[in-house]
Amino acid sequence: MKTIKQVVGVDVAQNELVCSFGQLYEDLGIGRYVYGVFKNNLKGFKDIIRWIESMKSNDLSILIIMEPTGVYHEKFAHWLHEQSHEVAVVLPNKISNYARTLSIKTVTDKTASQTIAQFGLERKLDLWSPPKPIFRTMKQLTRERDQIVAERVTIKNQIHAENTEAYPNLNSLKRLKARKALLSKQEQEIKNEIQQLIKSDPKIEKNIGLMTTIPGVGNLTAAIVLAETNGFELIRNKRQLTSYAGLDVREKQSGTSVKGKPRISKQGNRFLRKAMHLPSLSAIRHCQHYKSNFAMHVSKHGIKMKATVAVQRKILELMFVLYKTKVPFDPYYEFKKGQQPKVDAPLQSSFC
Repeated sequence: MKTIKQVVGVDVAQNELVCSFGQLYEDLGIGRYVYGVFKNNLKGFKDIIRWIESMKSNDLSILIIMEPTGVYHEKFAHWLHEQSHEVAVVLPNKISNYARTLSIKTVTDKTASQTIAQFGLERKLDLWSPPKPIFRTMKQLTRERDQIVAERVTIKNQIHAENTEAYPNLNSLKRLKARKALLSKQEQEIKNEIQQLIKSDPKIEKNIGLMTTIPGVGNLTAAIVLAETNGFELIRNKRQLTSYAGLDVREKQSGTSVKGKPRISKQGNRFLRKAMHLPSLSAIRHCQHYKSNFAMHVSKHGIKMKATVAVQRKILELMFVLYKTKVPFDPYYEFKKGQQPKVDAPLQSSFC
């Protein structure tokens, strides 16, 4: 039987790479899987390639597929790309959802690698390419800042708790305040580095300038979105972007007996979701367009947080649109489409 496709599924761990080599035949049947366990280091990478070469058909290319496991997959993925091998990195939630459709009762590293390989044989996957250096650095800085802000919140709570005690320890308060001041200083340093990074690339600076015309969106928010999406490198449409961010809506309904509440999946990039929270609150407060949108959603179900998430999704989608179309935010866009303002007020005050 002629082989038409061959892949290697890799289950990544800190110290080892569990691989499954699989083939797809012209009758769409899946061939046998061959397993191998290798070290997650340069020697192991070379051993994997020699192992693949000993089995693959010379007339076909081979796709190596893996899940993003923290940072443990990065060295292998970058090394494969540098060696001109085809690589695909698939989000874990896609693999886990696919695995539920298979009759796999025992979950091990080997069955996980087999599932990844079978997923690759049945699907057409986009090839992975490393993020651009500027976006990689931007991601490192924005995530470092996020950790510092979270740590500073913890310190603030500790200061509040210490001050509330009957007999506060002055030395403890002194140390806590010193740590808080240090964290604030480090956050400002990171913000300055991000700003310098943006200014170093005129194209990115221009794109961020367009994105920040959206009410509530600042340079930091735009930088986070570009860093986490690698400049929307593999994003084809708004629906894919909201799914990647975990802001897509999941609904479970069957007949008349099963009717679950619609809710966002949260199976995506949590840094994108977190970055959209404060801009959405600012937009709802200061822009009539988003304020009206928020009020419309609240009137439907009465849940303010759910309405806020809807605004978050709209802002994220709009950032993608402005980045692709290279045009600034137009508060009169809906009016130009022929939709009259819903309030009896001057045109300017009806929007932002």
